[in-house]
Amino acid sequence: MSKRESIARYRIIMNKIKSSPSTFADIRFHLENQSELQGYNYNISKRTFQRDIIDINELFGVEIKYDFSNKVYYVINEEQSEVNDRILEAFDTFNALNIADKFSNKIHFEQRKPQGTENLYGLMHAIKNQLQIKFLYEKYYEDNVSERFVEPYALKEFKNRWYILGKDENDKLTKNFALDRIHGLEFTKKHFELIKPFDVNEYYQYSFGIISPIDEKPENVILSFTEFQGKYIKSLPLHKSQQILVDTKEELRISLKIKITYDFEMELLSMCENVKVIEPKSLVDKIKKSYIRLKKPAD
Repeated sequence: MSKRESIARYRIIMNKIKSSPSTFADIRFHLENQSELQGYNYNISKRTFQRDIIDINELFGVEIKYDFSNKVYYVINEEQSEVNDRILEAFDTFNALNIADKFSNKIHFEQRKPQGTENLYGLMHAIKNQLQIKFLYEKYYEDNVSERFVEPYALKEFKNRWYILGKDENDKLTKNFALDRIHGLEFTKKHFELIKPFDVNEYYQYSFGIISPIDEKPENVILSFTEFQGKYIKSLPLHKSQQILVDTKEELRISLKIKITYDFEMELLSMCENVKVIEPKSLVDKIKKSYIRLKKPAD
């Protein structure tokens, strides 16, 4: 059995036991069903299953124990690191795509250009070793492509796009660069020094999206959503500071502590009549003006 099949089997076992404590017979039956669906042989002996439990703990930090009273296996630590969650999510997608040929007329892919993720490993190496990078960068609002020398500090993901954050040697400012607009990436041997360690989570603590102006302070924002839009906001919060103030059949009202940036304003405008800005007044006025301008017929 290939390593990929083994990891796929681990994932099936984890999903089964996480959904509900299960006997070995339950797990084996579930593996048989998945074997038929995916076209692989996931059937295992109890001895192999015991080895799988050890591997699952070592690889993913998920600890599975046996309840002798109820004769079922269960997960004792539900919480995983965000990195582990994303690894498993990526593997689920990878595994699904491997069987996609069987369902080619049932899967519709989003049409988009490559995201530049082939450079992630090299960029992480440059960040770790504090090596300057060099690349050509293409801006959406400019026709020309410019050469950049950047001290890379961190990577950030936003709306299924990856960005490298670092100091641009041209003007010494900290900026973000979309990986899908980087060309001819080179990793130089020039080292740089940081005055203090860069914490990307602290840098984006009060930000929505990729813009985080250093000279702006976070503000208390109160938003009101329709009941329908509110369901989306509860399932996928706008920001980690999100707090629910009112939750009824008519309205979901939340508070945020956030920097009011262009990214955030555009997100609110995309919701149209489904959101109402209550505070602060400066944001109310901005959204009103932008909404009127967008609704105004072209001359």
